[in-house]
Amino acid sequence: MNRRVLIVGSGGQLGIELFREFGARGYEVTGLKRAELDIADPVKVDHCIAGLDPAFVINAAAYNMVDVAEKEPAAAFQVNALAVRNLAVACRQADATLVHFSTDYVFDGEKGTPYVEEDETHPLGAYAVSKLAGELYARAYLEKALVIRTSGVFGPQGLNTARGNFIELMLRLAKSHQPIKVVEDHVASPTYSPVLAARTADLVERRAHGIYHAGGGTPISWFEYARLIFRLAGLEPELRPTNEREYRTAARRPRYSALSNNKLEASGVEPFPSLETAVRSYLQLRERYATTS
Repeated sequence: MNRRVLIVGSGGQLGIELFREFGARGYEVTGLKRAELDIADPVKVDHCIAGLDPAFVINAAAYNMVDVAEKEPAAAFQVNALAVRNLAVACRQADATLVHFSTDYVFDGEKGTPYVEEDETHPLGAYAVSKLAGELYARAYLEKALVIRTSGVFGPQGLNTARGNFIELMLRLAKSHQPIKVVEDHVASPTYSPVLAARTADLVERRAHGIYHAGGGTPISWFEYARLIFRLAGLEPELRPTNEREYRTAARRPRYSALSNNKLEASGVEPFPSLETAVRSYLQLRERYATTS
C-alpha cells in the first residue's frame, strides 16, 4: 500500500504540524517549502509529483496577505487558485488524492451563526475570491479531492515566522505599554494548527472527500480572543474594543465567519478542544521553546 505523502508549504504554521503528524503515523512524508517547489509552475509541479508518486498531496501553501491582495489580486490568484489547478492536474495524472486548505473568508459573514458546508459562498475581496477559485479548481479536476475550510490558524511555528499569528501580535503589542484596540464586531473560530493537522490526518485515513469545515470550534470575537490571550498569559495591558467602522482595512472581511464542525464530527473525527485549552497549550509550548533556545 502506498503511504507516501507530499506536503507543499511544509514550513508554515500548518505545514510543519502536518509533517510531524503524518510522520508520527508511519507515513513516508516529503515536505517541500516554497523555495523548493514553485507550485505556480505547472511543469515543475508535474515533474515533482510524477517523480515522488505520492498517494496524497497536501497543499498547505497559500498567499494569505488579505489586505495586500487588494493591490495585487493577480499574485493572490496565482498562488491560491492557478497553483491549485496545477496540483490538481498533476494529482489526476498520478492518481493521487489532493488535500487542499481553504478559508472561512469564502463567506460574507451575514448569516450570523456558524457556517456549514452547504451554505452559499460569497467572498468579499480579492483574497477570498482567489481561495474560492482554488476550491473550484481542486474539485473540477478531481472526483475525490478533499477541501478543508479553516479559520484563523495559529501554531508554534508562528514564533519563527516574520508575520507570526494573532497571539504573537497581541503579546508583541502588550510589550509596547500602549493601549491596544481590537475589533469586537468580527467573529471567527481560531484554529490550533497541531490539532488541525491531527484532524486532517483523521479525514485522510477515512478516505474523506468533498468539503469539510475544521474550525477551532469556539466562535469568538477578536476582542474576546485577545482578552483570553492576555488572561492566560498573565498580562494586563490596556485593551480597548473597536469596530469595523473605526478600524478600516483595505479588504472587506466577513463579520461572522465561524465554522460549524458538525459534518467533521459526524464522520467520527474527535471534536476540537476549547479555544482556552488550545491557547494554553500554545503558551506552554512557547515558554518551553524560550527556555531551551
